[in-house]
Amino acid sequence: MTTTQTYAASADDATVASPTGGSALGALPGAERTPDRVPMTDHPCFDEAARARTARVHLPVAPRCNVACNYCNRKFDCVSESRPGVSSTVLSPEQAADYVDQVRREVPNLAVVGIAGPGDPFANADKTLRTLRLVKERHPDLLLCVSSNGLGVPAHMDEIAELGISHVTITMSTVDPEVAAQVYRWVRDGRGEVYRGVPAGDLLISRQIEAISGLKERGVTVKVNTVLVPGVTLAGVADVARVAAELGADTMNAMPLYPVDGTPFGELGAPSTAEVAGARLAAAPFLPQMTHCQRCRADAVGMLDDDYDGDAVSRLFAARRPATARPYVAVCTQEGYLVNQHLGGAEQVRIYENADIDGRITPRLVECRDTPPPGGGGARWARLAGLLSDCRALICHQLGESPRMVLQGAGVSVYESDGLISDVVTDVYAGRTPRRALAPRDCATSCSGSGTGC
Repeated sequence: MTTTQTYAASADDATVASPTGGSALGALPGAERTPDRVPMTDHPCFDEAARARTARVHLPVAPRCNVACNYCNRKFDCVSESRPGVSSTVLSPEQAADYVDQVRREVPNLAVVGIAGPGDPFANADKTLRTLRLVKERHPDLLLCVSSNGLGVPAHMDEIAELGISHVTITMSTVDPEVAAQVYRWVRDGRGEVYRGVPAGDLLISRQIEAISGLKERGVTVKVNTVLVPGVTLAGVADVARVAAELGADTMNAMPLYPVDGTPFGELGAPSTAEVAGARLAAAPFLPQMTHCQRCRADAVGMLDDDYDGDAVSRLFAARRPATARPYVAVCTQEGYLVNQHLGGAEQVRIYENADIDGRITPRLVECRDTPPPGGGGARWARLAGLLSDCRALICHQLGESPRMVLQGAGVSVYESDGLISDVVTDVYAGRTPRRALAPRDCATSCSGSGTGC
C-alpha cells in the first residue's frame, strides 16, 4: 500500500488524500477458490441451533477504537440497552480472566469467550491477546472469539491462529469507498495517522479484505456484519456478500441500523422490516444469513436472549474490586478548601490520607495528581480509575453516570458534596456518607451537558 499523504494529528483536524494507489477492491485475494466453510459448532452467534443450548461472555478489555463510525456512541450506558459498544466498565486482562472463572461457576453452559469492545479489539491488541491467552490457559475447552472492524486484524493474523481464536467477526458495511466515506468520520491507522472521506474508506475496505482472506487461509471461521443504513449501505448489501463469499467468509449478519442519540446517523430511522428482509434476500445467494442477532453489549453475558440486569452488573463490577488496601481519598477542588469542582472540569485531584493524630481522624494532603485530558469517552475514566487505584473514594461537586460507573467498577467509592474538605474526608474515613449543604442536582438537567462527566 502506497500512502500519498497522511497526518500525524488528532482525529478532529485531519484532511488527507487517498492512502492507496487505486480502488480498495482490485483483484480480490482468494477470489479464485471456492471457500471451505467451517462448521459453526457451539457458538450461539454463528449457529442459531446453538442459541438454545450455549452461553457466551464478552470481556470489556478494549476501550480504544481506531475508526469513528457515524452510528456509534460509546459514551452512554444503560443496563436496559443492548447494542455494540456499550459496557458498564473496562477490565484489565487479569481481571477479565478472573471474571471468566466466576462466570463459569455461575453459567455452566458457557461455551464462548469473546472480545467486542467497547472499542475495537485490535486497537487494543496487547490487552486483547493477553486476555485470551490467560483465558485459554485456564479454560482450554472454551471457544475464543473477537469482533473487529478489521483495520488492525492483518497485523495479528498469525497470533490469532497461534492462540486458537476460532471465530472472528468483521464489520464490513460496504465495499464502495465512496459509500464508506459516508459511514466513517475518520480512520486512524498506526501511530496517529488519520484518514477521512474516500481515503479512509479505501484504506478500511482494503484491510477488511486482507483480514477475511488471511483469516480463512488460517482456518478461522469468519462472519461478516453489515450495518443496514437506509439511503447509505442498504442498496449495496449483495455486493458485500458477494465479495465476502469470494474471500471465503462463512456467514453474514445483515443487521439493521440502531439509531443512537448524539451520532450523525442518530436522526435516521431504522430500516423497515421489509427493507431488512429484502437486503437479506439479496445477499442470501452468496452467503448464509444470520437472522437471530441480539446486537450484544460489549459486556454481554449468558444466553443470547438473557437480560443484562443488576446481577450481571454486580458480577462485572466485582471483578474490578482490588484486594489491596486503599489508604487515600481523592478530592476535586478549585482552591483546596471546599469541594466545589465538577469531575469533568478538574485538571487535578488532591490526594488526602488520615494522619491519625492522637487517635483522631486527621486529613492531610499528600499530593496533587493530574487527571487525564478531556476526550476519549469511557477510556478517560478508565485511565482516571488507574490513577486512583490506591484511593478508596473520590469526592467531587458533581459527576456524570459514565465516570461514576467506571470508577465504582474499579473499586473507588464516589460521592458528591459541597462541604469543607476536612469535614468530608473525615466522613469517609469514619465510614459515613460525606455531608453536603445543598440538595444534589441531576448533572444531565442542570447544565447543557449529557450527564457523562463532560
